[in-house]
Amino acid sequence: MNIQEIIRKSIKRLELEGKLLTPDFYAEAFCKEASKAGFNVDDCSKLEKFRSMLNKDFQEELKKYHIKTISEFAHFLISKLNRTNPSHCSNLLESQTVFTKRVLQVVEVLHNKEAAELARKSLDLLSREASPVEIDQYRQLWVNFITTYDTTFLQKLKLLGDVDTTSLRKTVENLNLENLHLAPSQPFELSKVASLLVASLVPSIASEVNEKIASISQKIKKDPSLLESESVEAEIKSAISLRIALDKQSVKEMIESIDGVLDKLSLRLIEMIESSDSSTVEIQKIKKELESYNGGGITNFTIAHKKLYTIATALEENTQALTKDLKKHSNEVTLLSKRVEQLEQELQRAKEQSKEDFLTKLFNKRALEEYMNIKEAEFTRYGKNYSVVFFDLDFFKSVNDTYGHDAGDAVLFAFAKILKKEARNVDVVGRYGGEEFIAILGETDVEGGVVFANKVRNKVKNARLMYKENRIELTVSCGVSERKTHFSLQNTVKSADEALYKAKQNGRDRVETK
Repeated sequence: MNIQEIIRKSIKRLELEGKLLTPDFYAEAFCKEASKAGFNVDDCSKLEKFRSMLNKDFQEELKKYHIKTISEFAHFLISKLNRTNPSHCSNLLESQTVFTKRVLQVVEVLHNKEAAELARKSLDLLSREASPVEIDQYRQLWVNFITTYDTTFLQKLKLLGDVDTTSLRKTVENLNLENLHLAPSQPFELSKVASLLVASLVPSIASEVNEKIASISQKIKKDPSLLESESVEAEIKSAISLRIALDKQSVKEMIESIDGVLDKLSLRLIEMIESSDSSTVEIQKIKKELESYNGGGITNFTIAHKKLYTIATALEENTQALTKDLKKHSNEVTLLSKRVEQLEQELQRAKEQSKEDFLTKLFNKRALEEYMNIKEAEFTRYGKNYSVVFFDLDFFKSVNDTYGHDAGDAVLFAFAKILKKEARNVDVVGRYGGEEFIAILGETDVEGGVVFANKVRNKVKNARLMYKENRIELTVSCGVSERKTHFSLQNTVKSADEALYKAKQNGRDRVETK
């Protein structure tokens, strides 16, 4: 046998196995035919040479993954390298995330409703792929919480015992209930002032929290008596001035951002005019409002105001001409839009109908064949076994002859519901034609296919199928085959069909395999 004969037989093998003529499939078929013919080809033995260079653990893993080509071998090695060499940054980030989650879980069980709720939301944030903006928002919420958290409510317990602001448990244990008859404690006016002051220092416009402001807020919250200190008074004034400066800077940045956007939009807004009659009137109203607008003495606001007024004036001058032009073509646009919408609906219906059986709403024969080809590709590449189960309703013709074709349609629809209900989400079921149905069971051997077929068969046998007050007795015959014991997809389907015929020959209402 020469090399040309081996090539011819390799192509013939691919045709019999139902495989596409791709480089990987061809190389596999060529090596098999060359081996049968006794030819020693270096390219066919490369994979085995590389395999022998690996340790025994890797060799066993290669067998488990059914590596058959050099390309698959390369993908296997790349995936192993990616898994065994994680970067230091990834490990550090994962450790920090786990640590943060544990801290939040501790905070969640503490005796504070606001902190627990914020901790739960933060845990949810860490459990998904949050954006930097979301993470920064939650960081700000935690800063706001710590700067406004008020423990002065514990001071009301002083008459009942020692108050330990660092331990709620100790405070409760130190309570002396005999002192409950004493007069109520005097209000802590200084504490209330301190609480209001701390709340006023929380940023309003500026999103960033300044460390200096956070520090003075913490000091006042812990010891309200510091408000009587002149040195602290100076710090408070400085913090207030700093907060005002931060807010002004934030406003300035926002206005500059708006100013930049207006520069870009001013070149395009003239072309983007509404086609309604009211567009000119609306723009005239905008112009009048802008004329009466006062920038408040802020330079950036004044610049933005002038640019908006210029845009409104230009829109007013161009609206009338463009509106006439738009009206001229509005009817044509409307008709074209309706036609496009109609075509889209028809296309969607055609797509849905192309894979759905009109009566049972299951997949039709065309869709079933597509899914079987997908399962065949998974088996060829990854060794994933699957089973094919044929179902045929027994004596279905007599149902049509006795009760009419409407009753037959009702029976087919009822069986389809049973079949779909018993199937898993990963299984594919459909109507193959007439009263014949197919189930494609992923990663299922012939024993599993028999179990599934018997479940469906028993459901059908015990079902109360009623049509116009007449109960229709119904049974189903089943044939099962699995892919790994057959040469090709076509042989698997043929074997299942032959097993179904065998079930019919052996008395119906039974499951047979081949």
